[in-house]
Amino acid sequence: MTSVEEERPRALLAGASRRWVRALPWAVAFVLCVALLPTTIRVLTADYGLNGGVAAVLAVAQAAPLLLAVVRPLRAWYVVFAADVAGALALLAVDFEDRLLWPFPPMQIVGYVGLCLALGLRERRRTLIRVWLVTAGANVALGFAAPHGFGARDLLFTILGGIALLLGGALRERSDAQRRLAEQETISEAERGRRTLLEERARIARELHDVVAHHMSVITVQADTAEYRHDGLPPQLREEFTSIAATARQSLGEMRRLLGVLRNEDARGELVPQPGLAQIGPLVEATERASGRVDFTPCDAEVPEAVGLSAYRIVQEALANVVRHAPGAHTRVSLSVSDPTASASDPTASASNPTAPAVPQLTVLVVNGPPPEASGGPLEASGTGHGLVGMRERVRIIGGTLDAGPLPDGGFRVAALLPLTGTDLT
Repeated sequence: MTSVEEERPRALLAGASRRWVRALPWAVAFVLCVALLPTTIRVLTADYGLNGGVAAVLAVAQAAPLLLAVVRPLRAWYVVFAADVAGALALLAVDFEDRLLWPFPPMQIVGYVGLCLALGLRERRRTLIRVWLVTAGANVALGFAAPHGFGARDLLFTILGGIALLLGGALRERSDAQRRLAEQETISEAERGRRTLLEERARIARELHDVVAHHMSVITVQADTAEYRHDGLPPQLREEFTSIAATARQSLGEMRRLLGVLRNEDARGELVPQPGLAQIGPLVEATERASGRVDFTPCDAEVPEAVGLSAYRIVQEALANVVRHAPGAHTRVSLSVSDPTASASDPTASASNPTAPAVPQLTVLVVNGPPPEASGGPLEASGTGHGLVGMRERVRIIGGTLDAGPLPDGGFRVAALLPLTGTDLT
């Protein structure tokens, strides 16, 4: 009979979160050992008439290994089972009353049941079945040598031991199933988050392609038409413009081939021009019609298309979350651009705000209050947070920062700072 054991075995229930549960196996083993050791000696000598020295050796061999059972129950079973069988054979040499249990007295049954429970909590099902078969075989074999006949009560050792093995095995398998389920849920949640992040990155790549492709196309057209728009260009300059046009077309073709990997049949609708700051106003109006009051502070500054697209998507996702989780809540959407040149020319402003950005930044702020009581509650009671994953990824790609979280009054705030390096603010 074999069992795969760890090099450094852990005590039973060592993985429990509560301290008293981890200490429970040691406490039970200690109580059984202390109680059964003197009881076994007294019963074997006084009731069964066994020699005191033999009774003491059997008592130690049957009770002391129960402490070992907390860490290595199978090794403890080898010792206890052998001692129990040896005790049954030793009792054949003395004359005891037929009312007394044989081959296994009550003290041995109590200790063996506790040992079988420990076995069930640690060992595999195949090992438990073998233990029970060996127990039943020994019990029945000893029955043929019974001095006062063999009845159903003499099978208590096998019956109660089997129940303990079954109970311990069921508890272990249930615990293992719960642990595996928790691990699988953790893995599934991590996979969902990773898949959402990859999908958002692919979407961002598609959108940025549409933005960059426009500029590349303009470069190609300008380079191709330069010799027609400007008379008297030297041959070297014409070759330079031709090379620029060819490089731009090649880059555009490579981008489109890479985009073919990212696009799928469901992405056809994304071929339309990408939105920017100018489309945030209609988005706010649509949300106000669907959910409730939305105050909007627009921004007329010229920003790079990638920044405008990111700002639009952040506002879109934030307003969608308001509709889902706080329908009817008063919402405020604000867009503003910081001008570092104004801070640099004003020493007072620079001193009061030493962390002022060194480059222009677009600030996107979406704040909503708690939903009104008459709204009937949120449309979605819980969220996955995957929308925030997309926001953070967009902000990270363009080198900005995002701050999102609940407010003390029950509302929610989303604030993004998007750098506008190279943007003309005049």
